[in-house]
Amino acid sequence: MKKTSLSPDEMKLDPSITQKAKIAKKLANPKKNEILKQKGMHKDLRSSNLKIFGSDYFLNYELSWLKFNERVLAEAMSDKNKLLERIKFLSIVCSNLDEFFQKRVGGLKRQQLAEVKELSVDGMTPTDQLKAVRGEVQDMIETYRTCFFDDLLPKLSEKGIQIKGYQELTDYQKSVSDRYFQKQIYPIVTPLAVDESHPFPFISNKSLSFAIELINSRSNEKTFARLKIPANRNRFIKVHRKGNKVILVPIEDIIREKMDQFFPGMEVISAHMFRVTRNASVDRNEEEAEDLLETIEDELRERKFAEIVRLELDADTPKHIKKYLIEQLKINWSDVYEMKGTIGLADVIDIAKLDGFNRLKERNWTPVLHPALRHAPDEEMPSIFEVIRKGDFMVHHPYHSFELTTQRFIEEAAKDPKVLAIKQTLYRTSQDSPLMHSLMHAAEEGKQVAVLVEIKARFDEERNINWAQKLENYGVHVAYGIPGLKIHSKLTMVVREEGDELRTYCHIGTGNYNPDTAQLYEDIALFTCEETLCSDVTDVFNLLTGYAPEQKFEKLFVAPHHMRRQMTELINFEIKEAKNGRPARIIAKMNSLEDPLIIQKLYEASEAWVNIDLIVRGVCRLIPGKEGLSENITVHSIIGRYLEHSRLYYFNHKGDHKYFIGSADWMHRNLDARVEVVTPIENEKLKKYLQFAFNIYFNDNKQRWLLNSDGSYTRAEKDKGSTKLSAHEFFMNHMKDADEPIPMSV
Repeated sequence: MKKTSLSPDEMKLDPSITQKAKIAKKLANPKKNEILKQKGMHKDLRSSNLKIFGSDYFLNYELSWLKFNERVLAEAMSDKNKLLERIKFLSIVCSNLDEFFQKRVGGLKRQQLAEVKELSVDGMTPTDQLKAVRGEVQDMIETYRTCFFDDLLPKLSEKGIQIKGYQELTDYQKSVSDRYFQKQIYPIVTPLAVDESHPFPFISNKSLSFAIELINSRSNEKTFARLKIPANRNRFIKVHRKGNKVILVPIEDIIREKMDQFFPGMEVISAHMFRVTRNASVDRNEEEAEDLLETIEDELRERKFAEIVRLELDADTPKHIKKYLIEQLKINWSDVYEMKGTIGLADVIDIAKLDGFNRLKERNWTPVLHPALRHAPDEEMPSIFEVIRKGDFMVHHPYHSFELTTQRFIEEAAKDPKVLAIKQTLYRTSQDSPLMHSLMHAAEEGKQVAVLVEIKARFDEERNINWAQKLENYGVHVAYGIPGLKIHSKLTMVVREEGDELRTYCHIGTGNYNPDTAQLYEDIALFTCEETLCSDVTDVFNLLTGYAPEQKFEKLFVAPHHMRRQMTELINFEIKEAKNGRPARIIAKMNSLEDPLIIQKLYEASEAWVNIDLIVRGVCRLIPGKEGLSENITVHSIIGRYLEHSRLYYFNHKGDHKYFIGSADWMHRNLDARVEVVTPIENEKLKKYLQFAFNIYFNDNKQRWLLNSDGSYTRAEKDKGSTKLSAHEFFMNHMKDADEPIPMSV
């Protein structure tokens, strides 16, 4: 069975294609019984309803993640992007790899150390995956470094941004470097000798260091020293700026040139850079923890001293120094990634942020005020509560202003004397969040304020703990989550006294309450005061702060107790419709698609002739377009200026057109191990906007990629006669000019 090729018009949500009734093939693996008997078969799979297993049905998670990073790297390599945007993408590639090693490789290494024999759902052991990952990463390193040194650096020089070594500078520029060294570097650098009285020093995560071999000029005795490059100084030092020309020198080049000043009486034989990455995957037993906050604080301390999972090393380092480092760091040669020249290229983000080179960057985008909140210049801005009472409205960030909608919602609630209570879930926020200050102000004003702070949010634990403590100091009721679960839902509710009644207003979103990432992440959120939805949100907060294990919800999908069943029922409904010869359609947009049972159900839907389009930015373990399995599934991925972060779902549902937005991907962790909320969108105008947005994504021919059945990705091609369309550019232009939140025609 071949999936019918869809024209752009047919990709709309009411396909005109006549779907034939098909009897779904059973997804029974003929070798299922043999596989289930294999020693080490994953316990969860034995006890689940999963009937398929192995690489014929699932792509590997780690390798799929690396394919995502390849798509980001493709943006760095594309000369269709402006030069400093390409530098930015290359920085993201490197910082992504840092996180990948900390989380994913770190987790695999823990499994390997524990001699785990269980197979991943695609049939690989931890050792198999680590070997495959190393090969892919080696190729990626070669590609991104070639891109930077052979392509981007020469182009930067042509455009007036030169990166030079110390010896390439003029005398005046050297004097600027010398002054910077004496005033800004020398006083804060601490060289650490290694000898009988000085043990090998601790090397902190992602720090840049010099491995230095010295010789005593008197005794001819050789010794080793480590010198850490200060992380609180810019990586690239400006030594010349005139008009549209700037000269930068890497800080390590200045330090290398002045190295002898740290070791008077010693001769520097060699000085080569290295960088370590430490495991962020540590053990946590929340069920036995008496104090979850203390457990997380202990975890943060443990993570600082966690085992090293990667050593990036200058390839020209002498062999005996390489061997010495490997022995002292207690790692294997398979953990070493050698490279010539500058390492730690995530720091090139400093170059991308240079002032005065706007011609080399994307045009600035200022998010617009949502049409529902617009007013005449001589009119006062309406109360956001007044606007919500007129009807639900939906914001689409970063195209609509976060500051003038979500942030304003909380700020206005904090100041409004009629507001009695504010409740919010907090997963990630900014360093100095105005939202948190508003909540603290509200508590000072005597309002009941409760915040569910997720202190287990990876890499934001310390910031969230600090905010939790500050909030508590102002009288905010702070809860720290539920043992064994992360609170990932994006909810705010405001209770307001209006006449003799109390009315609840809610914000239900797909993204975090973070003003910084709201400028970079694409997300959608609903503002509503619809009574049933708001009652459900109230019940979610009661579930999180109190004891309500049997809580039921009328409209919201809430994980971990209900969402999997509800999503599965919606897919089953489409399967039934398709088998009866009626139109059946599923569209889902998410960050990652990993859950084996959902993937199995989507295969079943495909075989029943349900038309399925998935927009998956990152990891996708589903194999699309495979004969006898998934011919009717297409997987798209949008990579571009903004990080596609919204989770959107559509089901034809017998022409009822059910739409949902929320915090949950189709991943095991979202459906079974987190508190997630997905809300239906019932307003017809808002449904039309989501239909409009889907169609823009499907017609994108600049940023969209298509997943092939072999796990590779190819860029979506522009149809003959069609114009170039970038979803991000389109939404910016549309929002800037739109008098209505949705167009009159799609």
